[in-house]
Amino acid sequence: MTDILLTGASGSTGGAIATALSETGASYRAISRREHLELPAGGIHVRADLDDTAALASAFDGIRAAFLVTPSTEGAESQQRRFIDAASTAGVEHIVLLSQFAAATDSPVRFLRYHAAVEEHLASSGIAASVLRPNLFMQGLLLFGDQLRSGVLAAPIGDAAVSAVDVRDIGAVGAAALTGEPLGTIDLTGPTALTHAAMADALSAATRTRIRFEDVPPTEFADALRGAIPDWQVDGLVEDYAHYAAGEAARVSTDIRTVLGRDPIDFDRFAADVAAPALAASAR
Repeated sequence: MTDILLTGASGSTGGAIATALSETGASYRAISRREHLELPAGGIHVRADLDDTAALASAFDGIRAAFLVTPSTEGAESQQRRFIDAASTAGVEHIVLLSQFAAATDSPVRFLRYHAAVEEHLASSGIAASVLRPNLFMQGLLLFGDQLRSGVLAAPIGDAAVSAVDVRDIGAVGAAALTGEPLGTIDLTGPTALTHAAMADALSAATRTRIRFEDVPPTEFADALRGAIPDWQVDGLVEDYAHYAAGEAARVSTDIRTVLGRDPIDFDRFAADVAAPALAASAR
């Protein structure tokens, strides 16, 4: 029986961890509300709702370490707190928590406030923790797929640089934490900080089409996203980008190298082997 539990295996970070665990030969249990969930080798799907206390308690049976991520909603903080409480009751020894770079309870950014509050709750639970604080996801730029295919990367960020990270590195670090010793709180960034103009240039080279960066007002940025994602998340992303534009997300961390023994994936590689195929496929 596996002793690892994953939430979010149908999403980006949980899916990346499932893939990384599979590559190591580790088995794991993945919970979701879906009737069926295709998983990489080694995965066992368990249907459970994170808001169903009884189902969650059953899913924790025999679990030593769990990865915690929930959808980005207004209820994310309370949902994650309940998960931690249930894990504590079940005797889970180690939680790998997906937080966010620069999380702080006094931040003007809602995502950073709620992540910091969950970090504090985990610390007070007594469960050993690996708190992963990734910066902007490189893969998150694919949210702007329609814009990119039209030749534009538009964001309210000016010439501020961001040390964006590839989700595959988050997955590799998460898998290392789940199968090893707790890591404490670590920052996950790419190897360099780049402006969005430089990212647009890299995407242009990878896709062999001209993509230009356009600095836009926050309201225009928000209007372009509304309807694609919930309004609460749109408003949070506007706050995120104000944080980026202020130069608060440019620091480069060496934590990925410390954990994995290699440099993080750089943006050129992401553009070539993730962004270009994804944009080509969605254009067909």
